[in-house]
Amino acid sequence: MAVPDYQSLMLPVLEFAADGHEHRLREAVDSIAHTLKISDEDKQEMLPSGTQTRLYNRVGWSITYLHKAGLLSKPQRGSFQITESGRSLLQSGPSKIDNNTLDEYTSFREFKSKRNNAIDGSSTEASEASEASNTPEERIEQSIVELDKSLMGEITESLSTVDPGRFEQIVVDLLVAMGYGGSRSDASRVIGKPGDGGIDGTIKEDRLGLDVIYIQAKRWQGPVGRKEIQSFAGSLEGERATKGVFITTSAYTKQAEEYVNNIGKRIILIDGDRLARLMIDHRIGVTEVRSYSICKLDSDYYEDS
Repeated sequence: MAVPDYQSLMLPVLEFAADGHEHRLREAVDSIAHTLKISDEDKQEMLPSGTQTRLYNRVGWSITYLHKAGLLSKPQRGSFQITESGRSLLQSGPSKIDNNTLDEYTSFREFKSKRNNAIDGSSTEASEASEASNTPEERIEQSIVELDKSLMGEITESLSTVDPGRFEQIVVDLLVAMGYGGSRSDASRVIGKPGDGGIDGTIKEDRLGLDVIYIQAKRWQGPVGRKEIQSFAGSLEGERATKGVFITTSAYTKQAEEYVNNIGKRIILIDGDRLARLMIDHRIGVTEVRSYSICKLDSDYYEDS
Protein backbone atom coordinates (compact mmCIF):
# COMPACT_ATOMS: atom_id res chain seq x y z
CA MET A 1 0.00 0.00 0.00
CA ALA A 2 1.02 3.64 -0.44
CA VAL A 3 2.36 5.59 2.53
CA PRO A 4 -0.61 6.76 4.66
CA ASP A 5 -0.83 10.41 5.70
CA TYR A 6 0.63 11.31 9.07
CA GLN A 7 -2.77 11.36 10.83
CA SER A 8 -3.57 7.84 9.63
CA LEU A 9 -0.27 6.72 11.17
CA MET A 10 -1.11 8.01 14.67
CA LEU A 11 -3.05 4.93 15.75
CA PRO A 12 -0.42 2.46 14.41
CA VAL A 13 2.30 4.46 16.18
CA LEU A 14 0.45 4.41 19.51
CA GLU A 15 -0.29 0.69 19.13
CA PHE A 16 3.40 0.07 18.41
CA ALA A 17 4.29 1.85 21.66
CA ALA A 18 1.67 -0.06 23.67
CA ASP A 19 4.29 -2.49 25.04
CA GLY A 20 5.48 0.29 27.34
CA HIS A 21 9.12 0.10 26.26
CA GLU A 22 11.20 3.00 25.03
CA HIS A 23 11.47 3.00 21.25
CA ARG A 24 13.24 4.96 18.56
CA LEU A 25 11.81 6.41 15.38
CA ARG A 26 13.59 3.93 13.11
CA GLU A 27 12.08 1.00 15.04
CA ALA A 28 8.60 2.46 14.60
CA VAL A 29 9.12 3.05 10.88
CA ASP A 30 10.28 -0.52 10.26
CA SER A 31 7.52 -2.09 12.38
CA ILE A 32 4.71 0.00 10.91
CA ALA A 33 5.91 -0.62 7.36
CA HIS A 34 5.73 -4.36 8.07
CA THR A 35 2.34 -4.19 9.84
CA LEU A 36 0.70 -2.07 7.15
CA LYS A 37 2.37 -4.07 4.34
CA ILE A 38 3.89 -0.98 2.77
CA SER A 39 5.82 -2.02 -0.33
CA ASP A 40 9.59 -1.64 -0.59
CA GLU A 41 9.09 0.90 -3.38
CA ASP A 42 6.78 3.04 -1.24
CA LYS A 43 9.11 2.69 1.76
CA GLN A 44 11.91 4.18 -0.32
CA GLU A 45 9.85 7.11 -1.69
CA MET A 46 11.72 10.32 -0.87
CA LEU A 47 10.48 13.81 -0.16
CA PRO A 48 11.12 16.18 -3.10
CA SER A 49 14.17 17.54 -1.29
CA GLY A 50 15.67 14.05 -1.04
CA THR A 51 16.46 14.58 2.65
CA GLN A 52 14.48 11.61 4.01
CA THR A 53 11.83 9.12 3.04
CA ARG A 54 8.18 10.16 3.10
CA LEU A 55 7.38 7.30 5.51
CA TYR A 56 10.12 8.33 7.96
CA ASN A 57 8.93 11.94 7.84
CA ARG A 58 5.28 11.09 8.41
CA VAL A 59 5.90 8.63 11.25
CA GLY A 60 8.16 11.23 12.85
CA TRP A 61 5.44 13.88 12.77
CA SER A 62 2.86 11.42 14.09
CA ILE A 63 5.12 10.87 17.09
CA THR A 64 5.58 14.63 17.51
CA TYR A 65 1.83 15.32 17.51
CA LEU A 66 1.09 12.43 19.88
CA HIS A 67 3.77 13.78 22.17
CA LYS A 68 2.27 17.27 22.07
CA ALA A 69 -1.06 15.76 23.16
CA GLY A 70 0.63 13.96 26.05
CA LEU A 71 -0.03 10.48 24.65
CA LEU A 72 3.68 9.79 24.24
CA SER A 73 6.58 10.96 26.38
CA LYS A 74 10.20 11.43 25.39
CA PRO A 75 12.19 10.03 28.32
CA GLN A 76 15.53 10.65 26.63
CA ARG A 77 16.94 12.11 23.46
CA GLY A 78 15.76 10.23 20.37
CA SER A 79 13.31 7.90 22.13
CA PHE A 80 9.60 7.86 22.91
CA GLN A 81 7.32 5.89 25.23
CA ILE A 82 3.58 5.58 25.76
CA THR A 83 2.04 7.51 28.68
CA GLU A 84 -0.94 6.67 30.89
CA SER A 85 -3.07 8.98 28.76
CA GLY A 86 -1.94 7.04 25.71
CA ARG A 87 -2.84 3.74 27.34
CA SER A 88 -6.27 5.06 28.31
CA LEU A 89 -6.94 6.16 24.76
CA LEU A 90 -5.99 2.74 23.36
CA GLN A 91 -8.16 0.99 25.95
CA SER A 92 -11.15 2.98 24.68
CA GLY A 93 -10.77 1.14 21.37
CA PRO A 94 -10.52 4.04 18.92
CA SER A 95 -11.04 3.20 15.25
CA LYS A 96 -8.69 6.03 14.36
CA ILE A 97 -6.67 8.82 15.93
CA ASP A 98 -6.35 12.17 14.17
CA ASN A 99 -5.98 15.86 14.97
CA ASN A 100 -9.63 16.03 16.02
CA THR A 101 -8.90 13.34 18.60
CA LEU A 102 -5.84 15.21 19.83
CA ASP A 103 -7.89 18.41 20.15
CA GLU A 104 -9.50 16.83 23.20
CA TYR A 105 -6.20 17.27 25.05
CA THR A 106 -5.34 20.67 26.52
CA SER A 107 -1.64 20.43 25.78
CA PHE A 108 -2.32 19.83 22.08
CA ARG A 109 -4.73 22.75 21.86
CA GLU A 110 -2.09 24.97 23.46
CA PHE A 111 0.49 23.70 20.96
CA LYS A 112 -1.83 24.50 18.03
CA SER A 113 -2.59 27.94 19.42
CA LYS A 114 1.08 28.83 19.72
CA ARG A 115 1.77 27.53 16.22
CA ASN A 116 -1.12 29.48 14.66
CA ASN A 117 0.01 32.66 16.40
CA ALA A 118 3.52 32.10 15.07
CA ILE A 119 2.31 31.96 11.46
CA ASP A 120 0.09 35.01 12.05
CA GLY A 121 -3.34 34.16 10.87
CA SER A 122 -6.10 31.60 10.82
CA SER A 123 -6.09 28.68 8.43
CA THR A 124 -8.07 28.76 5.20
CA GLU A 125 -10.10 25.75 4.14
CA ALA A 126 -7.43 24.89 1.57
CA SER A 127 -4.59 25.03 4.10
CA GLU A 128 -6.60 23.00 6.60
CA ALA A 129 -7.19 20.33 3.96
CA SER A 130 -3.47 20.27 3.18
CA GLU A 131 -2.60 20.05 6.87
CA ALA A 132 -4.89 17.05 7.26
CA SER A 133 -2.71 14.88 5.04
CA ASN A 134 0.70 16.55 4.74
CA THR A 135 3.42 17.15 7.31
CA PRO A 136 4.92 20.65 7.66
CA GLU A 137 7.93 19.72 5.52
CA GLU A 138 5.67 18.30 2.83
CA ARG A 139 3.57 21.47 2.77
CA ILE A 140 6.69 23.63 2.40
CA GLU A 141 8.13 21.41 -0.32
CA GLN A 142 4.81 21.25 -2.18
CA SER A 143 4.73 25.05 -2.26
CA ILE A 144 8.29 25.08 -3.62
CA VAL A 145 7.32 22.53 -6.29
CA GLU A 146 4.36 24.69 -7.35
CA LEU A 147 6.51 27.82 -7.53
CA ASP A 148 9.15 25.95 -9.55
CA LYS A 149 6.56 24.64 -12.00
CA SER A 150 5.30 28.15 -12.58
CA LEU A 151 8.85 29.45 -13.03
CA MET A 152 9.71 26.62 -15.44
CA GLY A 153 6.72 27.62 -17.57
CA GLU A 154 7.91 31.23 -17.65
CA ILE A 155 11.43 30.14 -18.64
CA THR A 156 10.16 27.89 -21.44
CA GLU A 157 7.96 30.68 -22.76
CA SER A 158 10.87 33.15 -22.69
CA LEU A 159 13.20 30.72 -24.47
CA SER A 160 10.67 30.26 -27.25
CA THR A 161 10.87 33.98 -28.12
CA VAL A 162 14.63 34.64 -28.02
CA ASP A 163 16.55 34.75 -31.30
CA PRO A 164 18.79 31.78 -32.22
CA GLY A 165 22.01 33.61 -31.33
CA ARG A 166 20.76 34.50 -27.86
CA PHE A 167 19.56 30.94 -27.33
CA GLU A 168 23.04 29.64 -28.12
CA GLN A 169 24.52 32.08 -25.58
CA ILE A 170 22.09 30.80 -22.96
CA VAL A 171 23.17 27.22 -23.70
CA VAL A 172 26.81 28.28 -23.31
CA ASP A 173 26.12 29.94 -19.96
CA LEU A 174 24.32 26.85 -18.70
CA LEU A 175 26.98 24.37 -19.80
CA VAL A 176 29.76 26.46 -18.27
CA ALA A 177 27.79 26.76 -15.02
CA MET A 178 27.50 22.97 -15.04
CA GLY A 179 31.28 22.65 -15.26
CA TYR A 180 31.75 22.04 -18.99
CA GLY A 181 33.84 23.93 -21.50
CA GLY A 182 36.33 25.69 -19.26
CA SER A 183 35.64 29.45 -19.46
CA ARG A 184 32.68 31.12 -21.11
CA SER A 185 34.92 32.54 -23.82
CA ASP A 186 36.34 29.07 -24.57
CA ALA A 187 32.85 27.64 -24.85
CA SER A 188 31.58 30.51 -26.97
CA ARG A 189 34.26 29.91 -29.58
CA VAL A 190 32.92 26.47 -30.38
CA ILE A 191 29.17 26.71 -29.77
CA GLY A 192 27.08 28.32 -32.48
CA LYS A 193 29.58 27.93 -35.30
CA PRO A 194 28.25 26.49 -38.55
CA GLY A 195 27.98 22.77 -38.03
CA ASP A 196 28.13 19.74 -40.26
CA GLY A 197 25.14 17.43 -40.44
CA GLY A 198 23.29 18.88 -37.47
CA ILE A 199 26.24 19.55 -35.18
CA ASP A 200 26.10 23.09 -33.81
CA GLY A 201 29.37 22.89 -31.94
CA THR A 202 31.55 21.08 -29.45
CA ILE A 203 32.45 21.68 -25.85
CA LYS A 204 35.08 20.24 -23.53
CA GLU A 205 33.74 17.61 -21.13
CA ASP A 206 36.12 18.91 -18.46
CA ARG A 207 38.44 21.88 -18.00
CA LEU A 208 41.41 19.91 -19.33
CA GLY A 209 39.62 18.95 -22.51
CA LEU A 210 40.22 15.22 -22.04
CA ASP A 211 37.09 14.51 -24.04
CA VAL A 212 34.74 16.45 -26.29
CA ILE A 213 30.94 16.56 -26.38
CA TYR A 214 29.12 17.38 -29.60
CA ILE A 215 26.05 19.58 -29.31
CA GLN A 216 22.94 20.48 -31.22
CA ALA A 217 20.85 23.22 -29.63
CA LYS A 218 17.69 24.33 -31.38
CA ARG A 219 14.49 26.11 -30.54
CA TRP A 220 11.90 23.66 -31.86
CA GLN A 221 8.18 24.20 -32.42
CA GLY A 222 6.95 20.60 -32.46
CA PRO A 223 8.31 17.40 -30.88
CA VAL A 224 11.72 16.29 -32.09
CA GLY A 225 11.42 12.89 -33.77
CA ARG A 226 13.67 9.91 -34.40
CA LYS A 227 14.70 11.25 -37.81
CA GLU A 228 16.40 14.33 -36.32
CA ILE A 229 18.11 12.31 -33.58
CA GLN A 230 19.24 9.68 -36.06
CA SER A 231 20.74 12.42 -38.23
CA PHE A 232 22.59 13.79 -35.20
CA ALA A 233 23.88 10.31 -34.35
CA GLY A 234 25.10 9.93 -37.92
CA SER A 235 26.98 13.20 -37.64
CA LEU A 236 28.68 11.91 -34.50
CA GLU A 237 29.71 8.80 -36.41
CA GLY A 238 31.28 11.01 -39.10
CA GLU A 239 33.33 12.75 -36.40
CA ARG A 240 34.20 9.45 -34.68
CA ALA A 241 32.56 10.91 -31.61
CA THR A 242 30.83 8.91 -28.87
CA LYS A 243 29.08 11.60 -26.84
CA GLY A 244 26.46 14.14 -27.80
CA VAL A 245 23.84 16.41 -26.26
CA PHE A 246 20.70 17.40 -28.12
CA ILE A 247 18.95 20.42 -26.56
CA THR A 248 15.53 21.65 -27.57
CA THR A 249 12.89 23.97 -26.15
CA SER A 250 10.11 21.51 -27.04
CA ALA A 251 9.91 17.75 -26.40
CA TYR A 252 10.91 14.40 -27.93
CA THR A 253 8.75 11.69 -29.42
CA LYS A 254 8.72 8.26 -27.81
CA GLN A 255 10.45 6.88 -30.91
CA ALA A 256 13.30 9.38 -30.50
CA GLU A 257 13.79 8.41 -26.85
CA GLU A 258 13.71 4.70 -27.66
CA TYR A 259 16.27 5.22 -30.42
CA VAL A 260 18.91 6.79 -28.14
CA ASN A 261 18.44 3.96 -25.66
CA ASN A 262 19.24 1.36 -28.29
CA ILE A 263 22.41 2.75 -29.87
CA GLY A 264 26.00 2.46 -28.78
CA LYS A 265 26.64 6.19 -28.67
CA ARG A 266 25.85 8.20 -25.56
CA ILE A 267 23.36 10.88 -26.55
CA ILE A 268 21.61 12.93 -23.87
CA LEU A 269 18.26 14.46 -24.76
CA ILE A 270 17.36 17.68 -22.95
CA ASP A 271 13.82 18.88 -23.55
CA GLY A 272 12.24 22.20 -22.62
CA ASP A 273 11.23 21.15 -19.11
CA ARG A 274 14.62 19.69 -18.27
CA LEU A 275 16.37 22.72 -19.75
CA ALA A 276 14.27 25.03 -17.57
CA ARG A 277 14.97 22.84 -14.51
CA LEU A 278 18.72 22.96 -15.15
CA MET A 279 18.59 26.74 -15.57
CA ILE A 280 16.89 27.07 -12.18
CA ASP A 281 19.30 24.68 -10.48
CA HIS A 282 22.34 26.53 -11.86
CA ARG A 283 20.81 30.02 -11.53
CA ILE A 284 20.88 30.86 -15.23
CA GLY A 285 18.34 33.52 -16.27
CA VAL A 286 16.69 33.53 -12.84
CA THR A 287 17.15 35.62 -9.71
CA GLU A 288 16.86 34.32 -6.17
CA VAL A 289 14.47 36.65 -4.37
CA ARG A 290 14.19 34.91 -1.02
CA SER A 291 15.59 31.93 0.85
CA TYR A 292 14.57 30.16 4.03
CA SER A 293 16.49 28.11 6.56
CA ILE A 294 14.70 25.33 8.43
CA CYS A 295 16.29 24.57 11.78
CA LYS A 296 15.88 21.60 14.09
CA LEU A 297 16.81 21.17 17.72
CA ASP A 298 20.46 20.36 18.41
CA SER A 299 19.93 17.99 21.34
CA ASP A 300 23.68 17.57 21.93
CA TYR A 301 23.96 21.27 22.78
CA TYR A 302 21.80 20.80 25.88
CA GLU A 303 23.79 17.87 27.24
CA ASP A 304 26.20 18.43 30.13
CA SER A 305 29.70 19.01 28.85
